[in-house]
Amino acid sequence: MTSARFRRLAIVGREGAGPDRIRTALEEVTAVAREFGASVAVEPRLAAMVPGVDTVDVGREHIDLLISLGGDGTLLRAARSVFGRDIPVLGINLGSLGFLTSVSAEGTASGLRQVLGGRYAIEKRRTLEAEVRSPEGEVRDAYRVLNDVVVHNAGAARVLLLDLRVGPQDEPDEIGSFSGDGVILATPTGSTAYSLSAGGPIVVPEMNCFLVTPILPHTLAVRPLVVPGREEITVTALDRREPLFLTADGQEGGPVGHLDRVVVRMGAVRTRLVRLPGHSFFATLRQKLNWAARPADGG
Repeated sequence: MTSARFRRLAIVGREGAGPDRIRTALEEVTAVAREFGASVAVEPRLAAMVPGVDTVDVGREHIDLLISLGGDGTLLRAARSVFGRDIPVLGINLGSLGFLTSVSAEGTASGLRQVLGGRYAIEKRRTLEAEVRSPEGEVRDAYRVLNDVVVHNAGAARVLLLDLRVGPQDEPDEIGSFSGDGVILATPTGSTAYSLSAGGPIVVPEMNCFLVTPILPHTLAVRPLVVPGREEITVTALDRREPLFLTADGQEGGPVGHLDRVVVRMGAVRTRLVRLPGHSFFATLRQKLNWAARPADGG
């Protein structure tokens, strides 16, 4: 029998992963679900690949388990579609790195059998909330992310001037201003994404904190900062020439004008990621990033 919690499965996928790979994974998921008496539905963009399977509006309809077919970008999109709902996300990696995913393409059937048989764990990953506020304090845009919020240049390659402050809006403490290519505000989950490429530290997902990582700062004195999860970070665009841009999880965003403030805080909800037995954060670091790998014998 299927796990009492996972009777209705929904699937989202990255078409760019290759139609054959997507189709094979969809067929395997569907077959295993039937073994356990679970139903399967797919987002509309995948319907043509598995004729006869129902479609589902993931953001609105009832589901028990959301399965992501693709890489980390697909999992981020899947996670955002169920923010605020008690729906676990299982990532099946059809991409290249797949740091956030739990199951390899080759292990699709066996991995899903473990999950539907009740042999899994749930990791609750922290999220961030970001607001873009006008100089008068009006909230123009709001975002929720699993990985990161990035404030950066939307136009020509040139350095930006940003002001950073920490603390409540009525009395924030000045961190300082700096010139550079932008700034990344990342969760512990996002510490192994863009922030890592920009020189930020790796943070264990259980930590209640978030990262402030400058992108190519124009001074050696500016370094990545780890901030307690109870704080707020305010980034103010001091550049007068052209609007900056905010990118949320690398997939959506909007403009940030002169003297606009981007206010970032720890999110009220957490993303629930499904993990198989034996899957750990440090094992993933070793396997995916070759972190702390032992030298070859005799090396």
